[in-house]
Amino acid sequence: MDIYERVQYLAKNQGLSVRELGNKLNIGPTTLYKWKNQTPKSDILIKVADFFGVSTDYLLGRSNDKYDLSPEEKIDIGIEAEKMMKGLNDEGSINFYGEPMSEEDKEATLSALNLLMTINRKKAKKKKDMN
Repeated sequence: MDIYERVQYLAKNQGLSVRELGNKLNIGPTTLYKWKNQTPKSDILIKVADFFGVSTDYLLGRSNDKYDLSPEEKIDIGIEAEKMMKGLNDEGSINFYGEPMSEEDKEATLSALNLLMTINRKKAKKKKDMN
């Protein structure tokens, strides 16, 4: 699928024509249609991606993950995972069968938390999109 086809698909799933989408976003009536043959301007591409809650990489065909997270969302997840790990450490040492968790195990746990939170955020985006 090219950029225009992805936009058309997303618009159709929300009950919109491409023209109606352009009107909602205050984009000229032919701007989105030009994406059939022209590379979009980044500011408009971002506006469309934000409207649909997808990444610009998805629109550009660089990713097929419609629910990929924005860099800001990834940073937020990292911060939340760090807070969770800090909370676990503040309440006392994390132990497995009476042995303190090694730094390596803490890093692995942090990575696992990041992964789980990312999966959950993507599921939430998908659920929101289906409603």
